[in-house]
Amino acid sequence: MNSIKFIINLFIIIFPLFAFADEKIFKNKNTELSVFTGMFDFSDNGKRSTLIGFQHQNENLNRNTFLGNLSPITGFLITADNAGYIYTGIQAQYRMGVINLTPSFTPGLYHEGDGKDLGHLVEFKSELQISLDLSKTSELGFSYNHISNASLGDKNPGANSYMFNFFKNF
Repeated sequence: MNSIKFIINLFIIIFPLFAFADEKIFKNKNTELSVFTGMFDFSDNGKRSTLIGFQHQNENLNRNTFLGNLSPITGFLITADNAGYIYTGIQAQYRMGVINLTPSFTPGLYHEGDGKDLGHLVEFKSELQISLDLSKTSELGFSYNHISNASLGDKNPGANSYMFNFFKNF
């Protein structure tokens, strides 16, 4: 229970730093940072856990392709059970007015800590996110992801998670 309180307090402290950062001091606005929190493996009653995470996107590396606007992303998450996942991969972004649809695929390294054993060090995260533009430099969103090792290990239970996301461009 102390881990949950720690994660909530950390989110309460960090969120205002992103939400109310002075936009005038950032001239290029080419970096997007995201902070998110939610429920890791909500579909497993025995191993569900709260999570918090951060993600970075450098918009200088965006490319418009026939698949949409693609960009590399890097991030990490940690659960209240001390499980962690660090990742890097690619996302596509589809803007529909003030609504954004963002699918992503990110291979990464998973450490189970006191959390769920996902069966292997190497795991793959597929995610779908929907967000709403709050201003030219910030978004609020909701995402769902599935983490799995694609049967690299002897077992592959996977984990389904949902998160609430806040994005800020700097």
